[in-house]
Amino acid sequence: MISFCQFGAGRIGQIHAGNIALNPNARLKTVVDVNPQAAQALAERYGASVGDPATALADPGVDAVLIASSTETHAALVEAAARAKKPVLCEKPLDLDRGRAEACLAVAAKAGIPLMLGFNRRFDPNFSKLHKQLRDGRIGRLEMLTITSRDPGPPPLDYVKVSGGLFRDMMIHDFDMARWLLGEEPAEVFAVASCLVEPAIGATGDFDTAVVTLKCASGRIATISNSRRAAYGYDQRIEAFGEKGMLQAGNVLETTLAFAGERGIIADKPLAFFLERYALAYRAELENFLDTLESGAPPSPSGEDGLRALILADAATESAKTGKPVRVG
Repeated sequence: MISFCQFGAGRIGQIHAGNIALNPNARLKTVVDVNPQAAQALAERYGASVGDPATALADPGVDAVLIASSTETHAALVEAAARAKKPVLCEKPLDLDRGRAEACLAVAAKAGIPLMLGFNRRFDPNFSKLHKQLRDGRIGRLEMLTITSRDPGPPPLDYVKVSGGLFRDMMIHDFDMARWLLGEEPAEVFAVASCLVEPAIGATGDFDTAVVTLKCASGRIATISNSRRAAYGYDQRIEAFGEKGMLQAGNVLETTLAFAGERGIIADKPLAFFLERYALAYRAELENFLDTLESGAPPSPSGEDGLRALILADAATESAKTGKPVRVG
């Protein structure tokens, strides 16, 4: 039984806390949040206590730390947990600044703690099966990868202003997915981006619509398409094209019901948002983290995976602003 201290009692924190409660090998021991009322409500729901960071991390009864607080707190909390010798599962990203993320990883490495990054899409049953079949050689040599990721609607403007921008906030998941599926590091990034959905987003200097092309040293190409608006729901698809065929992972629909008539076929829309679409992935992510703690295997995705995805996001941001390809260093 692994006892968790969780930082963050907001929307994503509630998902993680619920999954800890559902897992027979885990329990939520302590909740820490800057909002005392939110922390108390979440703690009471799952039989946990409310604590402060220093006391919670010093508690010998806490075996691991789950960080689901706001982005600007991640690096400092990872470092504090590392100094307390507590394994960490941290939501993405480690930080919005590459230098700060690298410093954080150095502290975690020196402490020797397991550090896993919350790129939950790797644990989606459809995407993980596609990954396995790629590695098993079902389509031979992978040549082109296409990743589509579109939100049903833009986030609140206050969130956009602190998010780090579309590439570091939204597309960072797709950068991690591309690296994972390609099996090698992209060497060049070219991005085109616009503001077509919400003018107020453009006024902040951010984008809401973007396409990025990644090229590897092997010649493999990956294309990522992002939009902050999809009228038909949460659009999450992957296509892998290779010398022997193609693998596709499509959207998960609200139901499998479809009507067929003389004017065509009508089916239900994709699930509404990421909380529903990736519910199974979040559970599998926690299970994987617990497995690594038991086996001693290195966590994956790792802190280094988080850094590599951030580097690609930085390169895409630069490319979108300059209109030129950016070499990845």
